[in-house]
Amino acid sequence: MTKPKRPRDTNQLAHMIAQLATGELDDVKTDDGKDPAAVALGRKGGLKGGKARAKKLTARERSAIAKAAAKARWNATERPADEASPKTRRK
Repeated sequence: MTKPKRPRDTNQLAHMIAQLATGELDDVKTDDGKDPAAVALGRKGGLKGGKARAKKLTARERSAIAKAAAKARWNATERPADEASPKTRRK
């Protein structure tokens, strides 16, 4: 079942919202073929992933990762002046 398209007319939109609020009309998403249980597990893992990884790493490992990230940012090859955006163009 597809999600109903929202009408542009104010009165029709108000009517649709009232129907949704009273349960006369279902506001369902399209079936994308994904298992809802798997989606919930994936989201659950994604929400706690960064915190769990940071908790697992030692201070020395976190420092090494941060240094590598900073080095990658600062040592990135600079684009030619004609390709650089006006904000990042150096004088």
